[in-house]
Amino acid sequence: MKIVPVILSGGSGTRLWPLSRKQHPKQYLPLASDNTMLQETILRLKGLDNLADPIIVCNADHRFLVAEQCQQIDIKNPTILLEPVGRNTAPAIAAAALQSLRDLEDSILLVLSADHVIQDVDTFHEAINIASQQVQSGKLATFGIVPTNANTGYGYIKSSKENSNGAHKVEEFVEKPDLKTAQTYLEQGNYLWNSGMFMFKAGVLIDELTTHSPGIVASVNNAINNATQDLDFIRLDKQAFESSPSDSIDYALMEKSNNVVVVPLDAGWNDIGAWPALYDIGNKDANGNVTKGDVIIQDTTNTYINADHHMVVAIGVDNLIMIDTPDATFIATQDKAQEVKNIVKSLQASGRYESSVHRKVYRPWGWYDSIESDKHFQVKRLHVNPGAKLSLQMHHKRAEHWVVVSGTATATNGEEILTLKEGDSTYIPVGTTHGLENKTNEQLEIIEVQSGTYLGEDDIVRFEDIYGRIDI
Repeated sequence: MKIVPVILSGGSGTRLWPLSRKQHPKQYLPLASDNTMLQETILRLKGLDNLADPIIVCNADHRFLVAEQCQQIDIKNPTILLEPVGRNTAPAIAAAALQSLRDLEDSILLVLSADHVIQDVDTFHEAINIASQQVQSGKLATFGIVPTNANTGYGYIKSSKENSNGAHKVEEFVEKPDLKTAQTYLEQGNYLWNSGMFMFKAGVLIDELTTHSPGIVASVNNAINNATQDLDFIRLDKQAFESSPSDSIDYALMEKSNNVVVVPLDAGWNDIGAWPALYDIGNKDANGNVTKGDVIIQDTTNTYINADHHMVVAIGVDNLIMIDTPDATFIATQDKAQEVKNIVKSLQASGRYESSVHRKVYRPWGWYDSIESDKHFQVKRLHVNPGAKLSLQMHHKRAEHWVVVSGTATATNGEEILTLKEGDSTYIPVGTTHGLENKTNEQLEIIEVQSGTYLGEDDIVRFEDIYGRIDI
């Protein structure tokens, strides 16, 4: 029986990314390794038997980013389900299960969050194999993390002390405790952290969810039946999906079912919820520092520095989180780092664009990076993938000047079709129909200078688009 990874890639990640949360939530960032967290979630499954291509459930805004990151790690045929609105984990998992049942007679779903770190992959695989045996006999399985401290930030699972081939019956799911209660759980020895990872047959999941939360199944089934194909994505029907109750899989099913087992997992697991978590799992130097990127330090201790954009130099500091990105620089003491969410709320209230967008934006043809802008001009760096093509389009309020910095472009400028090589350029007046294509096997990079009275992304009229876009 095939194991289908279901990757839940929702969430905003406001506690990790310095200011913005729309384009690059934490799961799409290279935080714990050179791969993004989404990529690591998929890659750590390599070596499992009977592994199928993943189903990834994500926000429609992130679809091109998800597709690009799958291509980068050679995942050729992922199923990418687009949620029109957030409805928590139960509807997302139900959608993945129903979609899986369309493609396979039945399968085992391995439900994972895209923002976890698991350091001991072999032990993780052993736990999956134990859970798989339970699931094949009709059980709903979850993974409970063997606690290392009396943590008050996680929910707990109370397990039976009897062991059945490496799994235990779940006696109770409990909410995040206070410190005294967490210490009691730790002393008793049969309480595990709730990891939010699950395993079950797709058919069993839908049958049990129909019993315990029928409204979710009915709504999501309609959303699947009325879904539309959007390029390589499956866009769930908005009206149907929006009508689903918003509930976690824990509340909707796992806490209600008598058919749940838990597999203990002690594999260096961490739910990366804030920058100090990356400091905790990072390789520290002799002075307790963790650095990533182009970093120079002197007389610095117990500090996490992530230089994603510029060189970062630190002298004489202690106990800090320092994050430098193309969008913003974030500096906080370790104990105050999570309060960035308050700054985000303040930015949103004041209408600051930093709270919702990033410089680098992914598109089906590649990406663009907004290098500089002012009231009447904007400079972008366009990266066009081999074989990719921008739409044939026109702007009412801006002109554009393209300069090729690498590769070969085929450009449409009004009635002309131009071949532009490195160093060549073309000017596109306001109101002129234009298009850009990379017909080669090499990457194409363009510097685009926009000028005009209005430079918004909504000033665009598309005449032809190979990606079938009507919204962006």
